Amino acid sequence: MEYIKEAKEHDLDSLTELALALWPDNEFIDLRKEFKQLLNSDKDKVIVYLMHAQLIAFIHISVRSDYVEGSKDSPTGFIEGIYVKPEYRKKGISKNLIEKGESWLKTKGCSQIGSDIEQSNDTSYHFHKNVGFKEVNRLIAFIKEIE
Repeated sequence: MEYIKEAKEHDLDSLTELALALWPDNEFIDLRKEFKQLLNSDKDKVIVYLMHAQLIAFIHISVRSDYVEGSKDSPTGFIEGIYVKPEYRKKGISKNLIEKGESWLKTKGCSQIGSDIEQSNDTSYHFHKNVGFKEVNRLIAFIKEIE
């Protein structure tokens, strides 16, 4: 059985382990503390994907009121991080997480969602293009309309 849900405090350890795979330069304790704060934020949402009661993916979406590269409106949604365990990739999980995040962003008055990657990250570049983002600058920054 698989499903998507908003992250809760009892998910923090598994969520932090996934986040460390995405951001390996962080410390577990610091990252866990950061995620715990995000769970109570009005401008952040952490959504997790579970398969057989195991966390296998997450997305951290935020509402930014400052400038987001390529956006035309404020506030603008932003993908702060998205990660799917390698063995579960290319199965539509990240697309489902983004769609769930977009639904939440609409309730916050956002009509666009942005993201960025490091220029050398070809895998992430192709992922963003495949889920509907368009490149708006060579930073590399992305923007996608929320429909």
